[in-house]
Amino acid sequence: MIQVKTFGEPLQPFKTRRELEELDARVNAFVVENVARVISVQDMPITENGSVIGMIRTLVYET
Repeated sequence: MIQVKTFGEPLQPFKTRRELEELDARVNAFVVENVARVISVQDMPITENGSVIGMIRTLVYET
């Protein structure tokens, strides 16, 4: 069965690298525990007044 899950992470100045590493770790843990096959992964920035303030990662997968 094909499913879609989204993960979000707010981004703060000077902490972006750590926050993106935490997002990667959450997504990877989910994949290891719940996913048989990854179909697609896509990142989309969230912006406000031209500044990136967050990241949404969408995962399409089969169980």
